[in-house]
Amino acid sequence: MQTMSFEDTAAFLRTCEDAYILIHRSPDGDCIGAGYSLQAVLRVLGKRSKVLCADPIPQVYGFLLPETPEEDFPAKCVISVDVADENLFGALQETYAGRVDLCIDHHISNLHYAARTLLDPHAAAACEILYALYRHMGIPFTEQIAKCLYTGMATDTGCFRYDNTTPETHIYTAELMREFPGMRYAWINRQMFEVKSPARIRAEILMLERMEYALDGRCTFVWATRDVFETTGLDDKDTEGLTSLSLKPEGVEVGVTARERESGVYKVSLRSAGDVNVSEICRQFGGGGHIKAAGCLIRGTQDEVRERLTAAVEAAL
Repeated sequence: MQTMSFEDTAAFLRTCEDAYILIHRSPDGDCIGAGYSLQAVLRVLGKRSKVLCADPIPQVYGFLLPETPEEDFPAKCVISVDVADENLFGALQETYAGRVDLCIDHHISNLHYAARTLLDPHAAAACEILYALYRHMGIPFTEQIAKCLYTGMATDTGCFRYDNTTPETHIYTAELMREFPGMRYAWINRQMFEVKSPARIRAEILMLERMEYALDGRCTFVWATRDVFETTGLDDKDTEGLTSLSLKPEGVEVGVTARERESGVYKVSLRSAGDVNVSEICRQFGGGGHIKAAGCLIRGTQDEVRERLTAAVEAAL
C-alpha cells in the first residue's frame, strides 16, 4: 500500500486509462458528488470513466448525474472514493475486492485496502479533498464539477452545522459561490435538507413517537424497523438523514439509529453530540467511520441489538 500525496495522485490520474469509479452502497451526497466530479475531471483530461454503485442513485441526486451517457468499456483502472472498507462496495465487492488501484477517502477508519491511498481524516468530506486536489492539478471547473463538490461538502457537514466542518469547507464553498454565482445553492440545500416525501414525514413521526431513552437520557434509540416501512410506505432509498433524529432531544450524547435490513440484521448508525468517539464503538462490531458519525452491521433481535449497543455506549460514556 502506497500513501499518496496530491502530486502523486495528480500524476496517477493524468496517466490512468479507462477508469471505473466505485462508490459505497446506500450512496449519499458525498460519495455521489465525489464519484461524478471525478468522472467529470477525467473527461476534462480526455479519459473514459464510469461510476459504479451496488445500489441505485437516489432520485434526489439526479441533478448531479452527467447529461451524456456513460460509455461501456472494460476497466484498466479502478478508483474508489469515500469508501473506507471494501465491504462497503456491497454486491460489487466480489468483483472488485483486491483490485482497487487508488482510494481517495476521508474516513479515519480507512483499512488501506487499495494499492494507493490519498487519505485526509481531518477533511469534512471526500469532496473537500477532491476540491483541493483539482485546484492543485489546475483543472478548469465546470458547473457540473462545482455542483458535485458543493453537494458533497454540504451533505457531509449537515449543511455546515456539524463539528467536522473545517475552515477549508467554508473557504472552498465560498470560492465555488464566487466562481459560479448563478448556481442554485439554496435550491440544493432545500432538496438535501428540507424537502421530504409524505411517506418520509409519516415515518419520522412514527419513529419519534417510538424513540427510546437509555442511560439516564444520555443515549437514544430510533428504530427503522420493517413495520415502519410497511406502515408508512417509506422507501429504502428515502432514508438518508434519518440519523439526525436521534440527537434531537436535549441532553443526548450518543444517538443510535437502527434500520432493519432484513429479519435479524440491523444497519446501525451512531452519532455523537459530545466527546464520545462512536467510530471506536462501531469498530467493536466490525464497522467504523468518523469520530462523531459512524456505522456498523449487527445481527440479532431488536432486544439483543439494544442490549449490546447500550453496553458499548455506556462503556464509552
